[in-house]
Amino acid sequence: MDYNQLSFQLAAVTRHAGQFIRQEAATFNRSHIELKGVHDLVSYVDKETEKLLVAGLREVLPEAGFITEEGTEGADRAEEYNWIIDPLDGTTNFVHGLPVYCVSVGLVKGQELVAGVVYEVVRDECFRAAKGAGAFCNELPIHVSDVPDLNNSLIATGFPYTKFELMDDYLQVLGSFMRRSHGVRRVGSAAADLAYVAAGRFEGFFEFNLNSYDVAAGILLVREAGGRVTEFLQDGDPLSGRQVVASNGLVHQEMQATIREFWNEAE
Repeated sequence: MDYNQLSFQLAAVTRHAGQFIRQEAATFNRSHIELKGVHDLVSYVDKETEKLLVAGLREVLPEAGFITEEGTEGADRAEEYNWIIDPLDGTTNFVHGLPVYCVSVGLVKGQELVAGVVYEVVRDECFRAAKGAGAFCNELPIHVSDVPDLNNSLIATGFPYTKFELMDDYLQVLGSFMRRSHGVRRVGSAAADLAYVAAGRFEGFFEFNLNSYDVAAGILLVREAGGRVTEFLQDGDPLSGRQVVASNGLVHQEMQATIREFWNEAE
């Protein structure tokens, strides 16, 4: 299978879904919000976008199954290929009118990421990657930064909205990164954070309690852009491990060492 050609088709489907989100943002009313958890918002925009994606991706690769955030009816897993979909990563930003939210779709063969797109809706930036073919933003090649150390790095993170029993560890890690880097940013979308690492805007990103649909496309983007992605304390699979450290590769060991100082509890 030509994963690079498939990623072009994926980008077109993802852009189409992003256009729907952009249209709905102009008239969105907060009365349409639902709660999946105390801090976990969802709206009809998430659900309808997911349906658009599932319909479009079925045409691209009919034999593929789906791993979706919102559980679209009939979007079941398959044995070999599966699309991993987050229809609106950054829903809280969207609801509050903050202009950072993305459509994120990755394709796995078994457990191996082979194609991915993160489409940042407001900036109209389409980040695309395919296994062995590199990473691109609006079809211009992107690469991780060449900053060699943490002291000169800008780091991204995401704040937890569950598992607050790990908050003390997290805050100590956060404080250490704040002291040792140019600063820490919280954009509000893990997909955007990973795309920005791939594009060299951030040197690194870390977050815990993530799901595969938050990070699938972004992990491939970083790797194809020359970076590295692992779990917090070891080099395990970040797609299923729920902890992600992504970097330009050069600062990765420093990032893991910084986390290791304070992260004492297993999820």
